Order: sequence, then structure tokens, then C-alpha cells
Amino acid sequence: MARKPALGFIFVTLVLDVLGIGLIVPILPTLVEKLAGAETGAYTYGVLLGVYALMQFLFAPILGSLSDWIGRRPVILISLLGSGLDYFLLAWAPTLAWFFFGRILSGITGANISAASAYIADISPPEKRAANFGLIGAAFGLGFAIGPALGGWLGQDGNLRLPFIVAGILTLTNCIYGLFVLPESLLPENKRKFSWARANPITSLIDLKRYPIVLGLAATFFLMSLAHQVFPATWVLYTGNRFGWGTAETGYSLALVGVMAMIVQGGLARRIIPWLGERKSAIFGMIVCMLSLIGYAEVPVAWMIYPVIVLGAFGGINTPAIQGIISRAVGDDEQGRIQGSLASLQSVAGFIGPIILTLIYGHFRTEDLPYYHPGAPYLFAALLTGLALLLAKRSFRKVPASS
Repeated sequence: MARKPALGFIFVTLVLDVLGIGLIVPILPTLVEKLAGAETGAYTYGVLLGVYALMQFLFAPILGSLSDWIGRRPVILISLLGSGLDYFLLAWAPTLAWFFFGRILSGITGANISAASAYIADISPPEKRAANFGLIGAAFGLGFAIGPALGGWLGQDGNLRLPFIVAGILTLTNCIYGLFVLPESLLPENKRKFSWARANPITSLIDLKRYPIVLGLAATFFLMSLAHQVFPATWVLYTGNRFGWGTAETGYSLALVGVMAMIVQGGLARRIIPWLGERKSAIFGMIVCMLSLIGYAEVPVAWMIYPVIVLGAFGGINTPAIQGIISRAVGDDEQGRIQGSLASLQSVAGFIGPIILTLIYGHFRTEDLPYYHPGAPYLFAALLTGLALLLAKRSFRKVPASS
């Protein structure tokens, strides 16, 4: 008897991807500083983040195109195997050079989100794809809520390598489990021969122009991803400077972000998107995101951050709605490739976003300036979201909803 497509396994895989990243977030800067030295530790850490994002940009379309050719199952399982082994490599990396090699490998294997997204598209009816794409956000929320807290607890008392070992065990366990429960989702008639030209990240982005609505929404997707970088880039700095928050308050707020993402994108999105429709959900989500970003910048007291987080979480329905529209616009034999292109756009945003947003924060947090405003990065992110909203509306006007 053929096994049923395992949407639950894909969800767990994405959770473990984010959980593994979250586990090492609290201890990675300290470990890098020990390997590189106190004087260059911060710079080296920034380069490591950039290398990881660059590898995801280069390899997301390759893995996506490979999954269109050989299937989603082998790409997902091999990526899990590589990620698990990489965590063990990082746990015992003796030098900084080995650490860089490990981050390159983790960036490559971490690009498997394109294959996972294509798997979701394969097994979801067109009208349910947007709702099911919400599981990606829910997985990120759950992993983000648990990972940093667990990593900080494991890494206390100088156990800086232990979180890598735990992440490796979890990932390899999931890989072994997947060998038994994960069936192939790509039908033989929908397979598409691999082409290096199509797998080239630049070419894959340029080829988006073949689909009028996809090109506009891909630009929207990129601007939204760029705006979202304000949180990993400045949240700790901003809340500490503006409200005097320490690690406890920061941890509580990030945990709430993760829990709300899980509730909205994993549960409520499956009701909201079919009710509003994909296009209205995308517009509604972007408006809520823009207003919440303004709220983060302008709240007068710290406690007001928490209701903004709760309300802002409903803006998260824009991403699965946009992914659903894009997925419906391309053929079944191109789902891996298109998801790889979107993952590459996210990687570019992850590379340049923190640089731009931390520069803005550093400039506007100087108190002797006449335009002192530490919340300026959030206002800039709100501006990016507004531009994304205009692009989406323009794309929807150019292409009728029935297209």
C-alpha cells in the first residue's frame, strides 16, 4: 500500500530546521569570539552570517530544481543528513577555518526549504496551498519560540558545544524517521530534467518575468522579507536601548512572537485565507504588518510592545497567501524551481537587510542628534512594507483573479 503524503513530517522538518538554528543563536557569538579573539569576534560573526545567507542564495534554486528532477524525498532526506552531520562538525571544530567550512555546509543544506515548500505545493489542492503554506510560518514560530531558550539553557556554564550536539541528534533522528514515513510527492509525469541554466540563482530570478503576476509578487515577497530582517537585526539592541530590557524580557517577547506565529500561520490562516481569498489576505496582511511596525517604533511604554506583537502576528498571513498565488501561477513541474527562487530572494534579504537596518539604527540612536529616534529601523521597515503593498496591488490590477 502506498504511503500517504506526510505533511506532518514536513512540518516537523521545518520546526527542527529552525530549532537547530535557534539552539545555537545564544552561544554562537561567544564561541566565535573565543575562536577569533575579542577584537575581531563581532566582525567574524557578521561574516559567518553573510556566508550562510550567500550559500542559501546560491543553492536554494539548485536544490529546488533538483527536486523537480529526482523528487522531493531524496533532496529533503540528503539535506537533513548533511545538516545533522554539520552540527557535529561544528560541535568539535578545532579552528575558525573548520567553523567557516561548517557554516558553508549548513547554508547549503539549509536551503532545503525550497524542496519542502514544493512538497507542500505537490500534495495540496490549488485552493488549499496558501493555507498549507502557513505551516511554514507556524514551524518557524514554534522553532523560534523553543530554540533560543533551550540553546541558552544547554549552553550555560560554558557548555558552548552542547547545543550543536543536541541539534545534530534531533536532525539525524528526523532523517532516519523520514526514511520510513516520507513518501515521494512528485508525480512521474511532473518531473522536469535538471538544467544548470535554470538552477543558476541569477537566471532563476530573471526568468520570473515569464509570469507577469509572479514577477510583481516576487518583488513584493522580497520587500517583505527585507522588512522582516528588522527583528533579528535590531530587536535586542532596540528594546535594550529604548526600554532597558535585559535577556529575560527579550526572551519573553521573542517567545510570544513564536507562539503567535504558530497560532496564526499554523491554525487561523487556514480559516482566514479561504474566507478572505488569497489576494485580500495578502493585502490585509501587509497593512497589518505596516501598522505593527509603526507601532513598534512609536509605543511610549514597554508593556505596549506585547499587544502590538499579538495584533502584528495576523499580518503573517500575507506570506502564505503570496506563496499560494505564485504557486498557482506556475506548472506542477516547476514548483521546486519557483520555491527555490523565492528562497533565494529571502537569502538576499537576509544578507543585505541586517547591514542596512543596523546602520540606520546606529545613526538614529545618537541622542545628541536633532532627529534622534531609535525606532527608525522599524519606520524604514514600514516604508518597505508600504512599497510591497503598492507592488502587490499593481500586480493584481494587471492580472485578473481568474488568471
